[in-house]
Amino acid sequence: MGFSKVDWIFLVWACWNLCVVCSQNTEAGANRRKPFFERLRRLEEQFRRFQEMSLTRLQIISENFNASANIDGRLQSLSAQYNNVTATMQGFQAATNKDISSLKSWIKKLQKETKKIDLKMSALEKVLDERNKQMSRDQKEQSEIASNLTRDGKAQREEISSLAVAKKNLQKELEILQEEVKGQHVKIARFEERVKDALSPKPVRLKAAAWPRRVHRTKPPNQSPTGRQGTTRKEGSICNVKSMMHFPNSSTENYATCSKGFSTGLFEMTICSWLSTKSNYLGTMLSYATEDNDNKLVLHGRNTSKQSTIHFVIGDPAFRELPVVQLLDGLWHHVCIIWSSFEGKYWYYIDRRLISAGSKFQKGYEIPAGGTLIIGQEQDKMGGGFDDTESFVGTLAGFTIWNRALSPGEVSGITTGKALPGSRILTFDDISTLNGAVQYFNCTCLDLCF
Repeated sequence: MGFSKVDWIFLVWACWNLCVVCSQNTEAGANRRKPFFERLRRLEEQFRRFQEMSLTRLQIISENFNASANIDGRLQSLSAQYNNVTATMQGFQAATNKDISSLKSWIKKLQKETKKIDLKMSALEKVLDERNKQMSRDQKEQSEIASNLTRDGKAQREEISSLAVAKKNLQKELEILQEEVKGQHVKIARFEERVKDALSPKPVRLKAAAWPRRVHRTKPPNQSPTGRQGTTRKEGSICNVKSMMHFPNSSTENYATCSKGFSTGLFEMTICSWLSTKSNYLGTMLSYATEDNDNKLVLHGRNTSKQSTIHFVIGDPAFRELPVVQLLDGLWHHVCIIWSSFEGKYWYYIDRRLISAGSKFQKGYEIPAGGTLIIGQEQDKMGGGFDDTESFVGTLAGFTIWNRALSPGEVSGITTGKALPGSRILTFDDISTLNGAVQYFNCTCLDLCF
């Protein structure tokens, strides 16, 4: 370890001070005549103190020199660490930018999906509100029906008691009539004998015959003919039909096109119509097709040797079979098909009676908007691909589609001629074109439709 110029100057200054002190002490000793050994001891102590101070100073200078020598190495290591940190930050920034861009794209997609979900939720809320309102109305109607049934039950019991009394009276009158008939038979036999005697060749003087007296009896009240009893509702009283269409024969040219399909997707729907066919099969009443699937909604029938059902299709290949044998008698029948995506169920009514029902049928499925609706034919592509063996032959009246599931009370009300329920989305008024020999008629009441 070498000494700097400052260190050497300090060392020379210290020696000089030492010499001055020694000379001063010598002069003072001479003047004061102190012993020599005492002076020497003081000098030794001063030299020892000076030596300690010098060593301490040299150690401080050595430490400072070592610290200045290590600064360059530390600076180099710090610069290397800084470079590493800079590279790491740049890589992290690039990765962060990529993540931010991907997050932005995902946010846009989520916003679109959120809008779609909001639209669907709003539609579902409207459907649920309408359904709740309808349920409240149905409950009121059912309570009224229950009260009416109670009153009718009392009236029926009174009528039954009166019928029992009338039956007893009738039995008595029948016994009287039987006795009178026996008496009449006796009188008739006597009259026949007299006639024979009068016609005989013997000259016998005829006496005036006493003709039997006729007995007139009125029909007792409350008497009804034998066989099935009850009243039937006339067709003329069903006046909620508005219009009808007639399909005279089986042809691919006979069909009707609706001016609009479904404007929004359907999670629930009801199809009702009066139907009459003299054919031995029931063809396709309607089909709804889109670009990606030609069987989104079909009531598919086909001319087969032994047809007993038609296919109710929602989103091919899912379908259910509906029995149709009782519709092939040439008379008017009212048909309603109901489906609910929320419950995954369907119901099939004929003349307001539940014929069949089922579950696990396209639960959560949505019939999309934007398709083509055809009456009387089955589409194998949008607006075409018809087959004459699948053509509908007969008459449809009061055809209506709702965007909700009607209640049993509403179905019964339509069949008995009450006003049509709300939430209708399609009727024969929406037909845009008639093709082939299809005929369209305005008929408010069913008896006016042929």
